[in-house]
Amino acid sequence: MEINALTWIITIAVIIGLLAFDYFFHVRKAHIPTIREAAIWSAIYVGIALVFGLVFFLFGDTQHAVEYYAGYVTEKALSVDNLFVFLIIMASFKVPREYQQKVLLFGITFALISRTLFILLGAVVISAWSDVFYLFGLFLLLLAGQQLKGEITGSDDHKDESDNVMVRLAKRVLPASEKYDGDRLFTWQNGKRMMTPMLLVMVAIGATDILFAFDSIPAIYGLTQEPYIVFTATAFSLMGLRQLYFLIDGLLDRLVYLTYGLSAILGLIGVKLILHALHENNLPFINGGENVPVQEIPTGLSLLLIVVILAITVVASLLSPKGKALIALQNAEKFSYRYTVLDESAPAEERREAAQKMDRWTQAAEDLSPKWRAELLDHKDKYSRVIRTAHETRLASAQSVGQDAPVSQRIVDQDGPTV
Repeated sequence: MEINALTWIITIAVIIGLLAFDYFFHVRKAHIPTIREAAIWSAIYVGIALVFGLVFFLFGDTQHAVEYYAGYVTEKALSVDNLFVFLIIMASFKVPREYQQKVLLFGITFALISRTLFILLGAVVISAWSDVFYLFGLFLLLLAGQQLKGEITGSDDHKDESDNVMVRLAKRVLPASEKYDGDRLFTWQNGKRMMTPMLLVMVAIGATDILFAFDSIPAIYGLTQEPYIVFTATAFSLMGLRQLYFLIDGLLDRLVYLTYGLSAILGLIGVKLILHALHENNLPFINGGENVPVQEIPTGLSLLLIVVILAITVVASLLSPKGKALIALQNAEKFSYRYTVLDESAPAEERREAAQKMDRWTQAAEDLSPKWRAELLDHKDKYSRVIRTAHETRLASAQSVGQDAPVSQRIVDQDGPTV
């Protein structure tokens, strides 16, 4: 497949068109996407990305097709990891859920722009100095080790993302209001023009996007050196990320081993980069400046290993004791919240079914081992707060009509407030 100026123009036009469609038809009117809406559009964007790869096969360009799919899967996995940080930032700024779509789409747009610049810069550096792959490989190995160390020690590198240097600088330039004014970026208070938290959260996400590009671009250049493949795989991995956020919102916390999987992928690509650098070696202090006869990792094998690692990561996360504990807590929270927001005019049968689901999952949360209950509730106080509020509401309702306390409420009271 010939990649010329026309190919670039058409591709960029398609991507800009997809972004414009999102801005004008999805986020212009603030709303919370339903699961059905998020699932349909996630499937559409993933479908577009997969079909795009088939174009290379149609032109008989199998090598670029495999490189594209390997890059797309890797970047998609890294993008899902980015969603964790976006979630932390938006929670820190208490972004109303109906406005989160707009924040996410801005983050995707900014990520696309910043990563495009890094892609072009990477292409220039690689063409000028091929041994840069040594640095790329070492950087990815160090990053994989750092992520693994953070997971083992339990340190949280993202806890201060909502108060980074860019946010502090923005606050110095313009005063910021404490309250949101719809989805506006600026508002007027006491005759003074001020930033809203909406602008600050976008600044925080934009600054974080730049940091993400440092591991994203070297990783994909380890799978292909064709800038067009790097750009398209990165762009299509970002498209649909907004819908994916709402689709797997509850699933994100359950992927407890995702960091291990991403560390393995980054480590694999780091090794692949160093082997490639050795094979194309020009450094005089390594083998006298001659190529080192090492076996490189084929891109097809890289793609297979990446898919296998991600599959193992997801399955292990969902079936692990910690993953099951999170499922119990999240469902207890979800059905407790649904019970509290039931309209007073709701039919008795509907209220009874809602209460049964709340009791069943609260019981499952109560049955968690002390280890997981202490660890998860210590980091997720929202679970205990939402669940307790729902059961207090139900207890008050039961006492007002002379009924016994629900079973789950008696369990909560018996051994102290565990959830």
